Amino acid sequence: MKILVDENMPYAEILFKRLGNVQTLVGREISVSALLKADALMVRSITRIDGALLNRSRVKFVGTATSGTDHVDIDWLSQAGISFSSAPGCNAIAVVEYVFSALLWLAQRDGFALRDKTLGIIGVGNIGSRLQRRLNAFGVSTLLCDPPLAEAGVPGDWQSLETLVAKADILTFHTPLTFIGRHATWHQVDETLLSALPAGRIIINTCRGAVVDNAALLRVLEGGKSLSVVLDVWETEPKILLPLLDHIDIGTAHIAGYTLEGKARGTTQIFDAYSAYIGSNERANLIELLPLPTVRCIRLNGNIDEEMLRLLIHLVYDVRRDDARLRHTTGLPTEFDLLRKNYYHRREWSSLCVETDDDISLALLQKLGFKARLFSE
Repeated sequence: MKILVDENMPYAEILFKRLGNVQTLVGREISVSALLKADALMVRSITRIDGALLNRSRVKFVGTATSGTDHVDIDWLSQAGISFSSAPGCNAIAVVEYVFSALLWLAQRDGFALRDKTLGIIGVGNIGSRLQRRLNAFGVSTLLCDPPLAEAGVPGDWQSLETLVAKADILTFHTPLTFIGRHATWHQVDETLLSALPAGRIIINTCRGAVVDNAALLRVLEGGKSLSVVLDVWETEPKILLPLLDHIDIGTAHIAGYTLEGKARGTTQIFDAYSAYIGSNERANLIELLPLPTVRCIRLNGNIDEEMLRLLIHLVYDVRRDDARLRHTTGLPTEFDLLRKNYYHRREWSSLCVETDDDISLALLQKLGFKARLFSE
């Protein structure tokens, strides 16, 4: 049994060698010739999976260690009799924590309180729903837009995108990339929407680059419109529109979902799926794989206000570090990919134990995802 695995998938080699012979390869270099003798293929989002790649192979199982699947031609796999598994929600917590880190930095810089803002969430799946719960726990008002869920009859106080544009101080996008249908998301943020936004609004895109028309965004910003923009994903990445980086507030190299926990979840989810597919009883244990964090525990006294929460969150992850890394590159596609390949072991809030002497703070910290416990002197 030969299993071809993206070399940047953490813990993949150590896990999948329990099930067969493992070959690792750079994701963008996975090719028809590399797959000729492979029985299974494990990828990330940078590898396009379709008939052009697989129709000469003997691959019978494909796994993607990502929650998104727009890089996979699922219909073709089904017609070809190839089993498929993804990792829904594996990086959802990481993306939520990225958004929080960015928002709290903008709040500090611009002198506003996050609790005073209304945040519009476009796309309320694994990521958007988790973001809503954490924001609401922190006292932030949210507006929700997800037309497919609304039409499917899923309960919720659903709003139109036009309503969010008019009423929300912050728009954050968590949709798949789709090109057809009434609710296609390709260039959902176009020049018309950008022009309709009141000055001072904040836009965050951590889903797919082409959800935002990058050229239109650059034109609007160069035209002098006052918007704060956070982009983790870019059209035509790894080649990005460099002039746009100079006009936005935070720019990163498609790493919002790149916590060690998130990446490890993706690997373990498809490992378990493939193990079950071949009839093996092997299962992954995420906790056993993860190393101890650099900072394991911290003690806080009294009620936690927004500034204390910002300090706590930025202790675990400060998005400005990743913004600086992207700005220090020349913008070459190879450098963009290297930032992702050589990404440091960023941890999630759950890696940090927070001790507090305040019951209200304890409840908040636990709802936000920290390991929290009471202490008494």
